[in-house]
Amino acid sequence: QVQLVESGGGLVQPGGSLRLSCAATGSFFTINAMGWYRQSPTKQRELVARITYNGEPQYQNSVKGRFSISRDNAKNTVYLQMSSLEPEDTATYYCYADIYTDQLQLYWGQGTQVTVSS
Repeated sequence: QVQLVESGGGLVQPGGSLRLSCAATGSFFTINAMGWYRQSPTKQRELVARITYNGEPQYQNSVKGRFSISRDNAKNTVYLQMSSLEPEDTATYYCYADIYTDQLQLYWGQGTQVTVSS
């Protein structure tokens, strides 16, 4: 089976930084695109960032210039470096990965809470 394990969430003050990690474990051949969604009680799920296998990133406009997505293919891990955090960034962050086992399928992490508050 394939599992995505997230870490790095927590409580941070406005203007602070956090780095989220998401590592894929289990049996699979390759990982294609990876990325991050977020969801909170006050807003619907939205795509925060995604990154291709070759490292080409895309960002939600509200985080552009503040967040940076990256990946380490040797470690099967995607990262989200978050800087200049704002209260509006408060949400549960879910990583995803498009993984090839016997076929291409989307897998999701368990979610990690990010709270930005003074």
